[in-house]
Amino acid sequence: MGIKEELLQKIQDKTLIMGVCGLGYVGLPLAVDKAKHGFKTIGFDVQQEKVNLVNAGKNYIGDVVNADLEELVKSGMLRATSDFSFVKDVDFIAICVPTPLDRHQQPDISYVRDSTVAISKHLTRGSIVVLESTTYPGTTEELLKPILEEGSGLKCGEDFYLGFSPERIDPGNLIYKTSNTPKVVGAIGQDAVEVIAMVYRAILDGDVTTVSSPAVAEMEKILENTYRNINIGLVNELAILCNRMGINIWEVIDAAKTKPYGFQAFYPGPGLGGHCIPLDPYYLSWKAREYGFHTSMIETSMMVNDRMPEYTVERAGKILNRDKKSLNGSKVLVLGAAYKQDIDDYRESPAVRVMEEFRKTGALVDYYDPYVPKYRDAGVWYEGIPALTPEAVKGYDLVCITTAHTNVDYAMVTGCGVPVFDCKNVCKGIENRENIEVL
Repeated sequence: MGIKEELLQKIQDKTLIMGVCGLGYVGLPLAVDKAKHGFKTIGFDVQQEKVNLVNAGKNYIGDVVNADLEELVKSGMLRATSDFSFVKDVDFIAICVPTPLDRHQQPDISYVRDSTVAISKHLTRGSIVVLESTTYPGTTEELLKPILEEGSGLKCGEDFYLGFSPERIDPGNLIYKTSNTPKVVGAIGQDAVEVIAMVYRAILDGDVTTVSSPAVAEMEKILENTYRNINIGLVNELAILCNRMGINIWEVIDAAKTKPYGFQAFYPGPGLGGHCIPLDPYYLSWKAREYGFHTSMIETSMMVNDRMPEYTVERAGKILNRDKKSLNGSKVLVLGAAYKQDIDDYRESPAVRVMEEFRKTGALVDYYDPYVPKYRDAGVWYEGIPALTPEAVKGYDLVCITTAHTNVDYAMVTGCGVPVFDCKNVCKGIENRENIEVL
């Protein structure tokens, strides 16, 4: 029996041992889904704290059900380790590690590279490796393949299978989770595509679409997020123009989205956040330069979006000026540190950037976020105020709303008489708007 047949049989029998490298927002939900579908799963992470939490059945990711994790660990279906020698015991391993930008806004693929090197030392014949981390087109074939072959002494396509299947995680989404979001799979060789697709069909409820190569799957993922980046850049630029023209951009968008075809609503905000949308276009632009190509439309949208935190603070300064106050020395309360509503994730959060810009002006900045009681930026920890009360709000010169959390009492906030700069249009339904200004 060949490798393909052996793996397909293991999938059918549910004797395939699963592995996940990286137990963060992508990896832990994936590991839980694998184990829930009857496959013994080992999670790998270099952070011993995460390993200990998983092995204790203690959840730290919002999209994972606490009881599920606890039960899977107790039953022996899921365990975690920082010892990569256990890679030898798994048949399938997904790499779900961060792919951030460095300080020069260049792709930092060190986490992917280091994980691949660690896996290569213990890779065995008949194994499958799938990269899920968002990256530039060509990473799987140009970076992972030679590392895995050199480190293991095995031949890709003959001794092991290698592919790319981009993560599609939307933290806080109440409808689409890891389990029911459709998957895309690209791999090196037709046999690898078939087997990897079969693995995902066995552990997920969503459809699986196969493409002709890892590079197509890598580009597909970047297209998804670049599409959003460009459209958000467009509406952010229009928001700036509409403000100068005295037009409410939010009303414009509400009117435009009544058209049942040819228009999808995107909304302005104080900037872009999360691990994908603010970063992926940089990966593509960086790779494009290798081919002497400049992604002018993408780069323009990135410039617009990157400037929004500064623009937000400029607008805030004008609001204060009407009361004959300057940003320097004013007390500003920022509502929201997370990058989107109703989650605790502040990766690349525009709210954090906005607070940084406020501090640069000399403003005295506090924040409140029911999901993020403290956050770390540039090595410094910042703590939010413990409670949002009328007495607390009245102690500030300006309130700036940067995250649209649904469990914040905005009517109370706006009723305190303090100027409110609403960057997310969460005060839309409040009738008395004398002290409210929208982005």
